[in-house]
Amino acid sequence: MKSLVWISGASAGIGAALAAAIPAEDTRIIGISRRPTPAGSSVEHFAADLADPAEWARVERHFGEALAGFAGERVVFVHNAGTIVPIGPADQVDSAEYARAILLNSAAPQVLGAAFLRATAGLDCEKHLILLSSGAAKNPYPGWSAYNGGKAAVEQWVRTVGAEPNGCRVLSVAPGVVDTAMQAEIRKVDERAFPAVERFRDLDRSGRLVSPGQAARGLWSLLDRDLDSGSTIDLRDF
Repeated sequence: MKSLVWISGASAGIGAALAAAIPAEDTRIIGISRRPTPAGSSVEHFAADLADPAEWARVERHFGEALAGFAGERVVFVHNAGTIVPIGPADQVDSAEYARAILLNSAAPQVLGAAFLRATAGLDCEKHLILLSSGAAKNPYPGWSAYNGGKAAVEQWVRTVGAEPNGCRVLSVAPGVVDTAMQAEIRKVDERAFPAVERFRDLDRSGRLVSPGQAARGLWSLLDRDLDSGSTIDLRDF
């Protein structure tokens, strides 16, 4: 086995496309998600609800167990899991949903990213940690505070940890507006909850959404580019 790859949220959308785009030969792929990976997939499933802080320690132990005796050439963790709900003004949305969104979008990538760095610290091979971001990290959209805030936190964490001497290349990647179930959910929202909704409806109508496969191929191409650790990347710039 040359490579060991983890992808969170690999059961659908960008995560499933990322898993499908990896040649299975000599690569062990593990998906971390609540739902199992699609039937017939070569992706192993590690069941975890990443919005639950109690699950994070289980994931860290899993990293250590999977890496025991690893002598391959490359280890990768892509943290893709996230949620857009609840959508609406911060003082009006469901408080329990809001707390779960903050934990999944902001805290989980930082805690699990740090866990991956600890688990791989003693390895003498290529090490890549990639956290999925969004244009929403820089552009505020009223109604998306839990999502915007989480992605902004991810990018600043990447800049900071990427400047530390950990031997791992740490990147954040915004894939563009991708044609996933999340986008379909966004388009259904009332304008009063999300004033910018018409922009996203127009992107769909005009065929300007990126396919999950395109996003996956773009992301994997970054592993072979000369990019500094700590870089925050928008695939639309490539």
